This record gives sequence, C-alpha cells and structure tokens, in this order.
Amino acid sequence: MLFKEAVSQRIIELCNKYNYTPNKLAEMSAIPPSTLRALLANQVDNPSSTLIFKICKTLNIELKDFFDPKLFDIKKLEY
Repeated sequence: MLFKEAVSQRIIELCNKYNYTPNKLAEMSAIPPSTLRALLANQVDNPSSTLIFKICKTLNIELKDFFDPKLFDIKKLEY
C-alpha cells in the first residue's frame, strides 16, 4: 500500500470513529475542504505533517495514535 493511501484510509477510519463527515473534519481543522477531498481521493502525493497535525489536534489525539495502527507497518508501505 502506498503511504498516501494509508493516510487517506486512516482519516476515513477516524471520521467514522468520531462521527465526522470529511467536510466537518475539514471545517473544524481549518483545512480547505478541497484539500481534504484531494487527500481522500489519493491525489496528494505527499500529505504534509501540518495537515495531519491539524487533524490530530481537532480530534484530540496524539500523532503517535494517528500512525499507530498496523496500517502504517513500515514493511508494508511504499512511497
């Protein structure tokens, strides 16, 4: 799996877990909705750490919790 796909999948998991639509998460995170849509559509090759930080801050989770799932197993990721 590509890293950008793992990031996208994780954001979708978190939206489901916290009962947010992607638009609501974008709005609350001060991320342009078009940017989040592009990210979720795997059109962003290098998701920025700032974007991920904003999502974590909004959901009140640590960065390590964002990257904790087996989804980010380094042996299974590509770039």
